[in-house]
Amino acid sequence: MVSHIGSHQNTLRPSAEAATPAARSPAQRSDYNVDSDVRGAANGRVTLSSLGQQLSRSAGESDTVNAGLSRKALAAKAETLLGQITGTQFSANRAIYDAQVPESDSPERLAQAKQATEFVHGNGRNPFAGLSREELALITYDDSGSFTTNERRAAWEEAYDREYAWRQNVVAKAMAEYNGSGKLTDFFGEVLEHFHSLPAIEQAQYPDNYAENLQKWIDLDYNYLTNRAEGKGKSDEALTLEQSLDLLQP
Repeated sequence: MVSHIGSHQNTLRPSAEAATPAARSPAQRSDYNVDSDVRGAANGRVTLSSLGQQLSRSAGESDTVNAGLSRKALAAKAETLLGQITGTQFSANRAIYDAQVPESDSPERLAQAKQATEFVHGNGRNPFAGLSREELALITYDDSGSFTTNERRAAWEEAYDREYAWRQNVVAKAMAEYNGSGKLTDFFGEVLEHFHSLPAIEQAQYPDNYAENLQKWIDLDYNYLTNRAEGKGKSDEALTLEQSLDLLQP
């Protein structure tokens, strides 16, 4: 069954794969060691307190702006904002983005923006490597101008790498479950748990009934060796292995 993994490598990568710099693989970017107690402008890394203040303001603004948006509207907003930092739009405007400077006299704030620009060009460490997915989303999908475009790009790359690493891991476990018990019930459960852990603006990019369907397949507890549902539901509601792995892509 290993051949199935090879045929679904594209499902492992988040949808904006083509925008990731080829010069740095996810493995090369995943070993950042952030020590919040020693972060400072002297070594080009922003202090946690300075960044924390930025994130607090962004969180408040995001809650206010997004509160009245429907799931569909939030997904459309995410698509627009991602378009600014990925693909051809980002590549065509690199010089403009590199010249952006925060409206601040803070050495820490300026160092953060500079470090993000260096990072997206393949140099140094990601200034946002120690943040949570929720915090990374605040930066990635910021439309207030609080962060430079390169800062948003750096935050997106960090979230992208984590998502890629998670998908590699969950597919490996899915294949072990499939070959061992003939089921994918644990796989569906882990995918559902991961979905619920994502920020709202990232959840909005998945189908409306995504969580409900995952729960249905968990309850179905389908056995692919016997071709029988051992839980609630009918066997014809089961997904194939290929369809199951495709769930990793919104």
